[in-house]
Amino acid sequence: MGREDFNSSSILIQDIMTRALITVNRSTTALQVAKMMEQGGIGAILVQDNNNPVGIVTDRDYATRIAANDLPLNTAVENIMSSPLITINHNEPISAAAERMTTKKIRKLAVTENGKIVGIITSTDLVTQLAK
Repeated sequence: MGREDFNSSSILIQDIMTRALITVNRSTTALQVAKMMEQGGIGAILVQDNNNPVGIVTDRDYATRIAANDLPLNTAVENIMSSPLITINHNEPISAAAERMTTKKIRKLAVTENGKIVGIITSTDLVTQLAK
């Protein structure tokens, strides 16, 4: 699959996104999130407030906000999360996800269906698809 094929692809975000989501509340600590990421082999966890998604904590957030600033491991994720949560609709083509990630300079997008978060798509998902 070449670049042209990727851009004109009929593959939709819902075809390659991850549906399994891990969410935490705003007061969950950075240490708890790091352990969840390690145990789950994942690089992002959604943050909710009263069941409403308000942000995302990524492995990069952890490195740049906790480690680089020498913050304590009991720091609440609301202090290190990326917010507002940037989303994309499940039925958009994967090229739209690539474009949004590029313009926003991010590597993970929450995926919505009828206004509800139903998954996550990452730059790794896009690269894996491009390599097929």
